[in-house]
Amino acid sequence: QVQLVESGGGLVQPGGSLRLSCAASGFTASKYAMTWYRQAPGKEREQVATITSAGGATNYADSVKGRFTISRDNAKNTVYLQMNSLKPEDTAVYYCNSAARSLPWGRGTQVTVSS
Repeated sequence: QVQLVESGGGLVQPGGSLRLSCAASGFTASKYAMTWYRQAPGKEREQVATITSAGGATNYADSVKGRFTISRDNAKNTVYLQMNSLKPEDTAVYYCNSAARSLPWGRGTQVTVSS
């Protein structure tokens, strides 16, 4: 069945880095523009970064521009999010989905930025 599995989260100090992975199965991810989303406690889920199906173009929320990089490996059906210079306000559960939010949501991966 269609499944998205996010991993790579954890506890990191401000200024640190993490690399998130989103493994897709049950469908061909290369057919979709993919987006990383995040949801902090008490807040709505928001878009963080999007990559086109072939990986030729990307788009970022202003809050992460210059710090986060989205990429994909279509041969591995996997999408990545490299997060650098992390801030406490980046603390959230991170999810991946299509840009249209058309796929079943995974469980997400928790990112906590704290000293």
